[in-house]
Amino acid sequence: MKIAGFICAGLLVGLALPHGTEARATAADRPKRVVSATAADLFRFAEALNEQGRAGQAEQVLELLSQDPNADVRNEARYRRSKMLVSSGRQRDAALLLRRILDEKPEAAPVRLELAQLLDRMGDKEGAFREVRAVQAAGLPPAVARLVDRYSEALRAARPAGLSFEIAIAPDSNISRATRSDTLGTIFGDFEIDEDSKAKSGTGLSLHGQAFRRFALRGDGSLLVRASAFADLYRRSRFNDIAFDLAAGPELQWGRNRLMLEAGTTLRWYGQKPYQRSARVGATWTKPLGSRTQLRLGGSASLVDNRINDLQDGKAYSGNLSVERALSPTTGIALSLGGDRQSLKDPGYSTTDWRGGLTAWREMGRMTMTVGVDLGRLHADERLTLFPQRREDRYSRLSIGASFRQLQWHGFAPVTRFSIERNRSTVEFYDYRRTRTEVGVVRAF
Repeated sequence: MKIAGFICAGLLVGLALPHGTEARATAADRPKRVVSATAADLFRFAEALNEQGRAGQAEQVLELLSQDPNADVRNEARYRRSKMLVSSGRQRDAALLLRRILDEKPEAAPVRLELAQLLDRMGDKEGAFREVRAVQAAGLPPAVARLVDRYSEALRAARPAGLSFEIAIAPDSNISRATRSDTLGTIFGDFEIDEDSKAKSGTGLSLHGQAFRRFALRGDGSLLVRASAFADLYRRSRFNDIAFDLAAGPELQWGRNRLMLEAGTTLRWYGQKPYQRSARVGATWTKPLGSRTQLRLGGSASLVDNRINDLQDGKAYSGNLSVERALSPTTGIALSLGGDRQSLKDPGYSTTDWRGGLTAWREMGRMTMTVGVDLGRLHADERLTLFPQRREDRYSRLSIGASFRQLQWHGFAPVTRFSIERNRSTVEFYDYRRTRTEVGVVRAF
């Protein structure tokens, strides 16, 4: 690789001068020259600088090499620089560099395992297991496969605390999930629906955040305390939807199985007024099925207090099952099935529902595409006194999303999502359709 004299003067000469040494010759005295150096020479030079304790200058050399037109050279430079970043405690920046390598070479198993280890240290256990499954989906020699299996079994969440955040602009065709029907059928005939009670479109600000703290327990367990919140905020504050959740419980690990127990409480406001509060207990069991598939089974039971309508107070139960499989290092699918039971004071509000979904994702260069389909059914125990029919719903949703890591900034990357939602109900009040777009930023890995 040919390096121009003005570059090499700064790198191969200037950086190599001992600290405190001054150049005696002036720019006019120095002859113009071109220095020839191979990539291997510069890798050795960067290594020597790092051994001398001049890590910043070594990073400059590796950053130059990461722009090389040869993919092997630039990815080797990124890999070496990621090692240096880890040593200096900059794990997030190191993970981003490893992701850059995988964007170009998704079959690079050692790099993917390195990324899995980093994600594990940062507390992103699900992301770490997903990278391990992607490695195993690529097919490995038996000896290497056994090492990867042992590594996956040894993954542990070690980060004591963390914070994640997402912000998006969200145009929505139906911000209140309200009907577009002009009339509401009742036992007394059709009532006209007030214009303010119909579907309203709007553009809001969507906020999601979570913070957690882990406390070590004896053995392989830990106590996880988690706080999360979301908000959809609009110019017309009567449509604002805000929720806050606080939960705590132990995380237990035995063999390849992981069990999470928690007790929590949720507060929700709608239109700036208290809407609902609940207290719950729940459990989630996660188990690998082979090398490329993961099973998750969860359930919870809650006490619900509706602050607006006492007839909607009562108990709620939910259960869910999901299976995630890596088809290749860049492609995966997830199948989910869940059910909910609302046992409330008024049987007309008590409901039973189920919902199933299929999600697929694919990494295409430095972009990740996701597509999801959800279907569901719901029925009430009895009809509400005012309506002639018992409530029965059929729900469907299609969603498409993409994240763009090539535009990442300080660990965040742009993301966009689009969804079409339809709920068909025997009671016009619950019958609605909705389209929603989100454009925002999320963490880049």
